[in-house]
Amino acid sequence: MGENKGRLPFQVLIFPFIKENNGYLYCVFKRKDLGFWQGVSGGGESGETIFDTAKRELLEETGTDPKIIKLDSTTSIPSENIGKHNWEGVLIVPEYSFGAELSSKEIKISEEHSTYRWLPYEEAEKLLRYDSNKTALWELNKRLLGKISD
Repeated sequence: MGENKGRLPFQVLIFPFIKENNGYLYCVFKRKDLGFWQGVSGGGESGETIFDTAKRELLEETGTDPKIIKLDSTTSIPSENIGKHNWEGVLIVPEYSFGAELSSKEIKISEEHSTYRWLPYEEAEKLLRYDSNKTALWELNKRLLGKISD
């Protein structure tokens, strides 16, 4: 992430999904710089809500603008792990999670990722590095399967 004076102290995490046959496939992305798998992620910019940020990040990193679903899953990230920022006194940054239903598997990944995969829940979850990503994907999968209420 480059330095951005308007960068807000929060992150979003989004898992695109598609309904296929009797189940769902989830899209996971391999970071080009760090080599691990994750959902779409990024930070808020000046004036954005968390929903605005999620929609912008999806557009930037997948070329899509789908409907998003807010999840209950949140995590806290040390601000020093975010990159360059101007948040004096901010040590912890919240990360809010979302799902995004796509109508097609065709996406255009950004320079941030080297590749992506559409996978069933169990396979996608195994690739993810961070527990926060695993928890958000678990919640999304349970909600889509109707195993917990909204």
